[in-house]
Amino acid sequence: MAAAARFFIRGANSKLPITGIGNGSQSSFGGTLVKLSPSSNSRTKTQRRHAHFTFQPDPERTQYVIFGEDVAFGGVFRCTVGKDRVFNTPLCEQGIVGFGIGAAVAGATAIAEIQFADYIYPAFDQIVNEAAKYRYRSGNLFDCGSLTIRAPWGCVGHGSLYHSQSPEAFFAHCPGIKVVIPRSPVQAKGLLLSCIADQNPCIFFEPKILYRAAVEQVPVEPYTIPLSQADIVQEGSDVTLVAWGTQIHVMREVANMAQEKLGVSCEVIDLQTILPWDVETVCKSVVKTGRLLISHEAPITGGFAAEISSSVQEECFLNLEAPISRVCGYDTPFPHIFEPFYIPDKWNGDQPGKDTLLTIQSGSSIQMGSMSPLCLAS
Repeated sequence: MAAAARFFIRGANSKLPITGIGNGSQSSFGGTLVKLSPSSNSRTKTQRRHAHFTFQPDPERTQYVIFGEDVAFGGVFRCTVGKDRVFNTPLCEQGIVGFGIGAAVAGATAIAEIQFADYIYPAFDQIVNEAAKYRYRSGNLFDCGSLTIRAPWGCVGHGSLYHSQSPEAFFAHCPGIKVVIPRSPVQAKGLLLSCIADQNPCIFFEPKILYRAAVEQVPVEPYTIPLSQADIVQEGSDVTLVAWGTQIHVMREVANMAQEKLGVSCEVIDLQTILPWDVETVCKSVVKTGRLLISHEAPITGGFAAEISSSVQEECFLNLEAPISRVCGYDTPFPHIFEPFYIPDKWNGDQPGKDTLLTIQSGSSIQMGSMSPLCLAS
């Protein structure tokens, strides 16, 4: 696959019967191809779209290729930008990622799109055994650090088993890659550009429910947001709430309800980068509040909340005033008609976190013995 990618990138000088490379015409691959040379001016004009994830690449770097299933006409969610170096691939996830690895090794900035994160598993071997280990096994002689893998992620309201999964924990167990999940358009653009510029292969999971639900004023000019740096969305003093992606919006609603109904001050932290995650920011917050609740859509057993809980318990044991709580999805396949009961939301009371006893000193003691911050129904 790497050899095929090198041929594709450097195919302008090949004598094989592939035409049109370098002039944007049609080839026997069925896609629109161009020669990846510094003289290319295909991105000199800024393209603006109203889709959720849209970025404006640096015009000085011209060796970009974007590829995946149906991306040539915008993809399923109509959020892919460009035409000259954006091309369709067969329905073959392991081939998409394998090609991306080869393209990155050959010197291109490869942006591979998996149509849904649920279908990333056929590419699992390419990601964890090839992309993640390429630099290590060669002693840093070769790497595919310019590879970014995008994939729509999480539940959408009607996706059922195969269009709702959150697989970040699988990849968090793999050294050598970075895993990033934004919560909104502003974060999406900044974090995506950081992933593309990063010298390590990155997986960029995009919360698909936000494609049409999130509206923000996103700067047109390029900007980056540092990876592996959590964002304190809301400061508080009584309990730390940690989440990422779509669940951050749930946490903000929970924090507002806790303040209004119980007088509880919640600090909300968006992890943003799952691997490597920002241990320092989370632990500093827990030292301040003494309490921690973590929430994600993925099943609770083996979810990334367990890693956070374990790390915080080791680092902040003497500062904890209550057991750490996890409010997550159930250990079942993602349901269809029962999705509202599966997703952790602000009304979700049938979760382990509801049994946590939080005694908060703010003039008088407030006990939350039968409800957690995610169970604040009056």
